[in-house]
Amino acid sequence: MSDTDKTTLRDAALAYHEFPKPGKLEVRATKPLANGRDLSLAYSPGVAEACLEIKADPKAASRYTSRGNLVAVVSNGTAVLGLGNIGALASKPVMEGKAVLFKKFAGIDCFDIELNESDPEKLADIVCALEPTFGAINLEDIKAPDCFIVEKICRERMNIPVFHDDQHGTAIVVGAAATNALRVANKKFEDIKIVSTGGGAAGIACLNMLVKLGVKRENIWLCDIHGLVHEGRNEDMNPHKSAFAQKSDLRTLDDVIDGADLFLGLSGPGVLTAEQVGRMTKKQPIIFALANPTPEIMPDLARAVAPDAIIATGRSDFPNQVNNVLCFPFIFRGALDVGATEINDEMKIACIEGIAALARATTSAEAAAAYQGERLTFGTDYLIPKPFDPRLSGIVSSAVAKAAMESGVATLPIDDLAAYKAKLNSSVFKSAMLMRPVFEAAQTASRRIVFAEGEDERVLRAAQAILEETTEQPILIGRPEVIESRCTRAGLKIKPGVDFHVVNPENDPRYRDYWMTYHKLMARRGVTPEVARAIMRTNTTAIGAIMVHREEADSLICGMFGEYRWHLNYVTQVLGSPDRQATGALSMMILEDGPLFLTDTHINPEPSPQQIAEAAIGAARHVKRFGLTPKIALCSRSQFGNQDTEAAIRMRLAMDILDSAPRDFMYEGEMNVDTALDAKLRHEVFPDSRLEGAANVLVFGHADTASGVRNILKMKGGGLEVGPILMGMRNCAHIVSASTTARGLLNMAAIAGTPVAHYG
Repeated sequence: MSDTDKTTLRDAALAYHEFPKPGKLEVRATKPLANGRDLSLAYSPGVAEACLEIKADPKAASRYTSRGNLVAVVSNGTAVLGLGNIGALASKPVMEGKAVLFKKFAGIDCFDIELNESDPEKLADIVCALEPTFGAINLEDIKAPDCFIVEKICRERMNIPVFHDDQHGTAIVVGAAATNALRVANKKFEDIKIVSTGGGAAGIACLNMLVKLGVKRENIWLCDIHGLVHEGRNEDMNPHKSAFAQKSDLRTLDDVIDGADLFLGLSGPGVLTAEQVGRMTKKQPIIFALANPTPEIMPDLARAVAPDAIIATGRSDFPNQVNNVLCFPFIFRGALDVGATEINDEMKIACIEGIAALARATTSAEAAAAYQGERLTFGTDYLIPKPFDPRLSGIVSSAVAKAAMESGVATLPIDDLAAYKAKLNSSVFKSAMLMRPVFEAAQTASRRIVFAEGEDERVLRAAQAILEETTEQPILIGRPEVIESRCTRAGLKIKPGVDFHVVNPENDPRYRDYWMTYHKLMARRGVTPEVARAIMRTNTTAIGAIMVHREEADSLICGMFGEYRWHLNYVTQVLGSPDRQATGALSMMILEDGPLFLTDTHINPEPSPQQIAEAAIGAARHVKRFGLTPKIALCSRSQFGNQDTEAAIRMRLAMDILDSAPRDFMYEGEMNVDTALDAKLRHEVFPDSRLEGAANVLVFGHADTASGVRNILKMKGGGLEVGPILMGMRNCAHIVSASTTARGLLNMAAIAGTPVAHYG
């Protein structure tokens, strides 16, 4: 990194920490405190009730306080990564950062606690006294061997998990990376020779973990700044190092490196030379050069002498970054959720196995999006998942929780681990929990879903997920060689023509049948045979619609590029009929406090009263698919007749249409949006409203308004969109927006995969 780059990074880092307010954390209330009643519940006298419940049953603290989801990140700043003994106060930015990672990756709340105490026993006393406040303790950046003493005392005296991440977090991620590296190299733990540099907390913990995974202690050669750790050595020794002392006359790293299968470096820059790499095993030497910021050997130097080497570092700019964030949020998540009294070896190994297995699975679309340009396919350069892979929470945390229960340290065991895993996924994939009823309904029928933009990577990832999670059969329109190439590039296991069908617009045996079918449908609407042939060569949306028309597919998904109404034109041309008319587009916005449905966002610019009523009826039908009770508000600037604008009149006429027949859903209007969402306000304005509680469906009289609200909720409100769902076409087609994700396509496929009979 150049001096200019370092200056730029320094300035950016300082600005990041200072603005818009100093630091990276703040405390927010989770309960309302808006009036006297709230105050009486939050504090005196109501708080006494919660206190008495906890006094009677200490486990109740997890029900009535935040303790069950609260971790302390504790440090005295004596061994801060890359900075050394900088003291407690200077370590605070690091500890705040650790707390942010807990929250970001696992939804765990944290307080960072920096202590001016260098005596390990006194430090342990302070930490032990914190037990009533926290559900778990994360020890951080405490120098060795003090960290061993502090952790041992705390584990013995405390009845909550105590985890020194520098030791065990590093050991777990190294264990996962080593598991997969040996799989790639076709070797076994019990057969390999390990040479390690660095006798600190992380290094010792890694070696202990590798022994638990099957490495023979006699095959481990540990070196530190003084040379080989050997029997009879007195300099800078402690019981933890002595456990790996070799009975040998060899004394240096250079003496012991010959034939090593795995080099494990947790020491400093330049410790391992290219010449020494050349003397390691000739078959795929494994080099974990984990010193930061400069590793023991740079990857390019190692590969110059061992081109097939399997290399991991601690840096994010090289493949296989050994990063503790793959471990600590999720091992704590699982431990907290079952009320574990400790984090034991069984839980650590479960964490290792979960991380390793995830790397061998197909890469998630979300991780691919976060790491664009990197090939995330299991192998030499992809041994462990990326930190932003959202599947880590569900897979690793549930494995840890299961291990805690099976090993007998869980005080709050979980009855249904599958439901627990689904809940974890729903916290990451916001749509997961809401989509469960739809996915379950889709399992009852194996429908064929054709994707118009089959060459798009988002479609390919969705197709992989469809095959893994549903009984649906994806059909992709696109050039087979392009699809296969992009599947390979994206690290997907699916293959065109094997796992799914492909329709090649450039050369498909059904081409003549398709253009003739299209011409027959459109001959009296100005489409000549020549135009029909051209469209069936170039317009994938039209091709997909013809396939559904010919019953070669059950539903079409299109819209990955281009304007919505352009796609709608071909869908309605081919698939429209008296009982299939596009009545509106419904978007489900998943917000922090629940879902909110909006219509009509795309179809009718200024819907008529009949179209407004049909949109409400269609929205109610679809809302039920998600297991929700529809509560529909017809929204307008007018408030229950206080204005006679053209839009207000259309809304009133739509109400008359809805009132003309019995309805099995609640609806009310016309009203302002805030009145729709605030039941108290609505009662003040219109006490006799037939709507109960907050509306969950907003029906608008202008597409501009509906679309504007949708985009504001997406861009500023943190809303995740499912849809838009094309209503009125009896599930034969859906047109997504160009910004949709692979997860969004999977959700739409589940919606399309539910037969109409399931929802009327």
